Amino acid sequence: MPLDRRALMKGMGQLALLGGLAPQGLLAAVPGAYPFTLGVASGDPWPDGFVIWTRLVPRPLDEHGGMPLAPVAVRWDVAEDEGFSRIVRQGEAIARPELAHSVHVEVEGLQPGRPYWYRFAAGGSNVSPAGTARTAPAPHMPVDRVRIGIAGCQKWEHGYFDAWGHLAREPDLDLVFHYGDYIYEGAASPAAPYIVRQHIGGELYSLDDYRRRYAQYKADPHLQAAHAACAFAPSFDDHEVDNNWAGDLDRDGTPPEVFALRRMAAMQAWYEHMPVRRAQMPGPDGVAAYRKLDYGRLLRMHVLDTRSYRTDQPCDDGKAQPCPPEAHVSPTMLGYRQEDWLDAGLAGGTTWNLVAQQVLAMPFDLRTSASAPPNFPYDTWDGYRPARARLVESIRRHGLTNVVIASGDFHRHFAGTVPVRDDAPDGEMAAVEFLATSIASGGDGQPIPDAEYQLSNNPHIKLMTDRRGYQLFDITPALWKTDIKAMDRVSKPGGKISTLASFAASPDRVAIERVA
Repeated sequence: MPLDRRALMKGMGQLALLGGLAPQGLLAAVPGAYPFTLGVASGDPWPDGFVIWTRLVPRPLDEHGGMPLAPVAVRWDVAEDEGFSRIVRQGEAIARPELAHSVHVEVEGLQPGRPYWYRFAAGGSNVSPAGTARTAPAPHMPVDRVRIGIAGCQKWEHGYFDAWGHLAREPDLDLVFHYGDYIYEGAASPAAPYIVRQHIGGELYSLDDYRRRYAQYKADPHLQAAHAACAFAPSFDDHEVDNNWAGDLDRDGTPPEVFALRRMAAMQAWYEHMPVRRAQMPGPDGVAAYRKLDYGRLLRMHVLDTRSYRTDQPCDDGKAQPCPPEAHVSPTMLGYRQEDWLDAGLAGGTTWNLVAQQVLAMPFDLRTSASAPPNFPYDTWDGYRPARARLVESIRRHGLTNVVIASGDFHRHFAGTVPVRDDAPDGEMAAVEFLATSIASGGDGQPIPDAEYQLSNNPHIKLMTDRRGYQLFDITPALWKTDIKAMDRVSKPGGKISTLASFAASPDRVAIERVA
């Protein structure tokens, strides 16, 4: 078949553009100001590589970040040593204005189970800070240990991000799971005792709105340090779009076809600012955010999306009262396709299964006295009891006693277990759950006046505290240890971190034991 040379060259040019290259005549120069003001990040490690990310933003809060509306070439290096004397991979990517001049490079061809260092360069002498990431172990290989940090809910206005600085200094981390609420979408709040710094701008609706809010958050040096220190597996919750959104619905009654425009803008901005793979790039059907990460035979990590496919919360998100427990029957939290995917993944045969998701999975009766009627949340798995029952049934059908659920959103630390039956919180258990508190949301926190009764009324919950911080999972074949890390304050810079408690679990029994 004869080939048309002009068509062939046009096709090659299109492939080059999709592959990250661009004809030299289309490239713009980087302005004189330093472009790596938002730092660098890595994510989603596989045995042969990981994603490395940056965004060119000389002036983070200006229109288009101070960048020209044209593609810009960015060089990247990956090395086996911190001094970059042994560079093993390098190349050139194109930062495009359509994606806010962000760069996502999927580095391949690396050795499994070892650290690497990476950096970017653009505009001649402009070199980014260096970041480090560790590849996952080879498939099906025995692994002695994996260490994972769990954090999220970082409302800028409620506190400083010193906790991220402490997490950046934790030794030997393989990964950080960010469960969501990376930004908050609200307008600048009125002055109040718990508002320690303010958002710039109003409520977020447009793509430019979301981009500027991400730039405000990512300019924080503690958050940048955490990203540079370790690979992340980021997901999203509600505030990346709008509070308590569910599927194609917001909580304000916006027509779904109108809310879809806001959601599309928010998801594009999320992709532009997260170290995720091209598979997570938004498309006409939204974002395919759920995915799995394996660490040899030791651990399979399922990263879930509990927002995009869920049905509406019961009782109009609790606005319609009364809403008794028997009304908490919204059909699905994950969507049926994601449920099937998770069910298949749980059959992987690893020593541990980590279900990394956004909202409290275990039942939690919020009432504060025996005389009050049962009172359960709406936006957690408590509002989706049929979906929780199917998750429990999937775990039991596979005969698993090694499932640990990581959660967030509640702005408290929880440690406990998920009962097989909602009406038997002191009966047989299906999974262990650790819910990490917020980085900043909720301010310094305070004693929970009704905590003693709530713990006695929810016997499957072993710890609950209103403190800021994060959690650390130290995972070995014989033992899962979780350290509950708490800040002394976030209302002022310089807060200190300490270990509030530690819990242990074994893969052959669904229970946790306090060990410190």
